[in-house]
Amino acid sequence: MPRWLPRAMVLALALYACFQLGSWAFHQLIGLLINILIAFFLALAIEPAVGRMAARGMRRGLATFLVFFAILITGVGFVVLLGSMLAGQIIEMVEDFPRYLDSLINWINHTFDTELSRVEVQDSLLRSDWLRKYVQNSASGVLDVSATVLGGLFKLLTIFLFSFYFAADGPRLRRALCSVLPPARQAEVLRAWEIAVDKTGGYLYSRGLMALISGLAHYVLLEFLTVPYAPALAVWVGLVSQFIPTIGTYLAGALPMLIAFTENPWYALWVLIFVVVYQQFENYLLQPKLTAKSVDIHPAVAFGSVIAGTALLGAVGALIAIPAVATLQAFLGAYVKRYDVTEDPRVHGHRRHGELVLARVQRALRAKKEQGAERDSDDSPARAAERIPAPSPAPEPGTAPDPGTAPEPAPAPDPGTEPDPDPVPVPVTESDPVTEPDADRATEPGPEPAADRIPGRTPPSDSA
Repeated sequence: MPRWLPRAMVLALALYACFQLGSWAFHQLIGLLINILIAFFLALAIEPAVGRMAARGMRRGLATFLVFFAILITGVGFVVLLGSMLAGQIIEMVEDFPRYLDSLINWINHTFDTELSRVEVQDSLLRSDWLRKYVQNSASGVLDVSATVLGGLFKLLTIFLFSFYFAADGPRLRRALCSVLPPARQAEVLRAWEIAVDKTGGYLYSRGLMALISGLAHYVLLEFLTVPYAPALAVWVGLVSQFIPTIGTYLAGALPMLIAFTENPWYALWVLIFVVVYQQFENYLLQPKLTAKSVDIHPAVAFGSVIAGTALLGAVGALIAIPAVATLQAFLGAYVKRYDVTEDPRVHGHRRHGELVLARVQRALRAKKEQGAERDSDDSPARAAERIPAPSPAPEPGTAPDPGTAPEPAPAPDPGTEPDPDPVPVPVTESDPVTEPDADRATEPGPEPAADRIPGRTPPSDSA
């Protein structure tokens, strides 16, 4: 057996044991890690308010305490309002239960020709086995409910404690984190932190403002329709409609519709119409103005992020999904290079019509390019010289007309003279030297002959 084999086996077993230990510790601490994650996002959300108060001379610890105290008062008020509404509804249902039971028994007797009475029905219900088992299970479940409530309060206290430390000691935490990183990485970490603060705080503040506007609008409607528990229902609609994207408005409007239906079915219809109209107003007018700079993500991306967060972390993931995605989008946007989109009609979805328009545009550009090339060639010196009209002198005897030029009509001969014999053609090439013009003609007034300015042509020489 090789000597390295026992050591390799021991190392493999040690790595496996460490992996199993880490997996067990992670599963045991998953609840604490989720609470720390929630506390971190909560600290990022209140960081702008704490920073403003600290910039005015207040200590960060006191500023953080005041912000948390305001959040606590708001949460307690919301729970008290909803609790009073639910308690009132339960008491009303218990008081009206005999009347509902009498109406049901009368309908059964009238429909099926029976002779049931409320006393017999109550005795059969009280002596039934399923009711006895339900009461026993409920009595044993009281301890479970109490343990669940105490566990929830402990988690809430843990979240607030960590969030208080993250917000109050934010500068110290950033300094400790940057102290173990090189300068280039420090700048990236601080930039990511700033983006997370802006996006998370902007998301919560914009949603809170829209929740306030939505709650006030629904409160006015419910008070106008005299629907009971209008303040509690307005707070419910405002919070649920804003912190559950896309479908939150319709889920929040279901409870006011149900309460309004108990008063008057037409009230429920008016509530439904108002919910739909307000949703359109919020989506197209209010939300773009409030969230254009804070959280600029597509509604489909927001809805998908909420579903993914719910699948990963449950209700906690649904709450922190949108600010997390907005932070990631803003951070990656600085490193993704973007280009200008070409003005192609197919970008806007006009496929067939876009192809025709694109072909027309291409033909127009091609024609314009050809016209520009022709204009450039026409503006050349050779073409300009060719377009200058110049009188051609009469050819001397023995010379031939310049090839490539149109012959001009000869003047009419004088009467009594005989025509000259045929001239002998003299080849003229571009390499022939240009001779000086005739002295007799050089003294004549007039412009210089155009043949001297045309390349490739030579004036007639005296030697001919």
